[in-house]
Amino acid sequence: MVVGCGRFDGEFGVGIKRLEVESTHTGFRLSTVTGDQQYIKASTKYFAVALFGGGGAVYVGRHDRPGRFVPGHTPTLHGHAGAILDFEWNPFDDTMLATASEDTTIKLWSIPEDWEPIAANGQSKKGTDIEESLVDLVGHAKKVNLMRFHPTAANVLASSSSDYTVKLWDIETSQELSTFEEMQDLCQDIVWDYKGDSYATACKDKSVRFIDARSAKVEKMIKMAHDGVKGVKVCYLGQSGKVLTTGHSRATGREVKIWDLKSLDKPLHVEKIDTAAGALMPMYDADTDVIYLCGKGDGNIRTCEFEDKAPYFHKLNDGFRSTVPLKGVCMVPKRGLDIMQCETVRLLKVTNEQGVQPLSFTVPRKSDAFQPDIYPNTASNVPAHSAQEWWGGSSKGPKTMSLNPRDKSTNGAGKAPKKFQSVATLSSDVKKLETRIRYLEGKLDAAGISYDKK
Repeated sequence: MVVGCGRFDGEFGVGIKRLEVESTHTGFRLSTVTGDQQYIKASTKYFAVALFGGGGAVYVGRHDRPGRFVPGHTPTLHGHAGAILDFEWNPFDDTMLATASEDTTIKLWSIPEDWEPIAANGQSKKGTDIEESLVDLVGHAKKVNLMRFHPTAANVLASSSSDYTVKLWDIETSQELSTFEEMQDLCQDIVWDYKGDSYATACKDKSVRFIDARSAKVEKMIKMAHDGVKGVKVCYLGQSGKVLTTGHSRATGREVKIWDLKSLDKPLHVEKIDTAAGALMPMYDADTDVIYLCGKGDGNIRTCEFEDKAPYFHKLNDGFRSTVPLKGVCMVPKRGLDIMQCETVRLLKVTNEQGVQPLSFTVPRKSDAFQPDIYPNTASNVPAHSAQEWWGGSSKGPKTMSLNPRDKSTNGAGKAPKKFQSVATLSSDVKKLETRIRYLEGKLDAAGISYDKK
C-alpha cells in the first residue's frame, strides 16, 4: 500500500475525532447476534438500530438529540412478528425506513416530523410508539436478511432472503418486479452499481455475481472472490468500472481486492491487511474516492484513497485509532454533514458498552469559505426517474446537488418527497368520507332536492 501519494497527499483523516461524550447515544441493548450486518443505518436526520428482545423493535434516534434510551419509556418502532435482521433508509425520503424480519416480511414505515424520543437535555422523552406500517411486502419464503434501496429510481427496493433469492420491489404499488433464483447459498452482501442497472451479490459459496436488475440474469461472475470461509463484502467504486471486495485468504488473513468488471479472471490488485478474524466492512465515499475499512471487533478504522490506476490504494495517515471494539457501523449521507466545518464523512460506530458513537472525519483548512475541492456535487434527495421509468429501460446516474450552503435554494434539493399513506389510514379516510356523504345526502333529502344516488 503506497502512503501519501494520492490526490490529497495524506490530508484526509488529519482531523478525525470522536465527537464529545455528550454526543453519544446510549442505554439500549442491541440485537447484534447474527451475521456480519452493519447493525445501524442512517439518513440525514435519523439513525436506526434493532433492539434485543421479541417483537422486532427498532430504536429511531435523531442525530441532533443524543442521550440515554430507557427501555419501556423511550418510544420505539415495532410491528414484526420476528426479529429484525436489516433495515434501510429511503435515499429520497429521510423519514422512510424499511425493515426486514425473520417473519419473512418487509415493512415500510414513516417517521413523524415531530419524532422526539430524546429531549433537548438528553433525557428520555415519553411518547407514542410507531406500530402502523405504511406498506407490507410479502413474497419471500424464509427470513429476509438484507435490503438495499435503488440509488437513482424512486421507491425500488432489493431484498435477499434465506430462500436464496433476491427480489426487486416497487414499494409504491407493493408489487414484486423480479426474482433472481440462481444463488446456491446464503447471500452475504448485495449492492447496486452507480446507475442501478445492475447489482452484485456476495454469497457464502464464495462467488460474487453481477446481475442485470431487470432481467434477473447473471451478467458476470467471480467464482472465487476470496479463499477463506469468512464473509465477503462488495463495493462498486463509482463510475470507474472497478469493484472492491473484502474477505479472508486461505490462511485467514484479511485482504482487499480490486477487480476490473471488463475482466474478472483475476484481481487487478490484492492488499493484505492483517490476520484478524472480523469481517471488513468497506465504507466508500464516491465523491472523494476515500475508503474507510471498518473491521468487526477492531478499534481502529483504516482510511485509504482509491485511484483508478496502479497501485490503486493509497494509505491516508493512520485513520481513526481506538481501543473500543467496533460492532457495527454506517455512514451518514453527505447532505447531513457540517460542511462549513470541513466535515467530509461522519461514521456512526456501534459498540458493546458505549452505545453509538459519532466519528467525525474532517479536513483542516484555514479558510472559513466553502471548500469546493473536497465537496464536489453529491447525490441529492431527488430521484432521477420513477420506478416505472427505470423498469421500462431508463438508465440515469444520480441527480446531484451542490453542498455550498449558498446554493441550497437553487440546486433542486430539499423538495418534499411524495408521502405514502398506509392502508389503515386510507381506510379510515374513506370511512370519514362515506359518513360525510351520508350526512350531506340526508340534508339534500330533507330539503327535497333531487340528486343522482348512484
